[in-house]
Amino acid sequence: MKRKAYPPSIQRTVRNLGRDIRIARKKRRLPVAEFAARMGVSQGTLVRLERGEPGVSIGVLAMALLALGESGRLEEILDVSRDDTGLMLDVASLPQRIRARGRSPQLAQTRRVAQVEGTTGPR
Repeated sequence: MKRKAYPPSIQRTVRNLGRDIRIARKKRRLPVAEFAARMGVSQGTLVRLERGEPGVSIGVLAMALLALGESGRLEEILDVSRDDTGLMLDVASLPQRIRARGRSPQLAQTRRVAQVEGTTGPR
């Protein structure tokens, strides 16, 4: 099966995260077998996480943080109260659903022209 190609910046970030988890485990003097058992995963899955393989599930990451006593860190990844870009947008005005744009670029252009001219345009 063909692996998904991740951008180099993502690969580097995930690899660093895995390294940091390994260092945190070692600082706590936890052997791989014990740490994997606390996480509820196989040793192989833990090794993949510590290598920074991007295919490891977010649930495994969450369990690693819990086993390290750092589960609150996961909540900080994208805290909407600290999302500068998101805060600039008015959350209340966001639509419930975002629909795909119209299939016909010509129809969309015709509607824009009609709006500018003050007519209703084709439907």
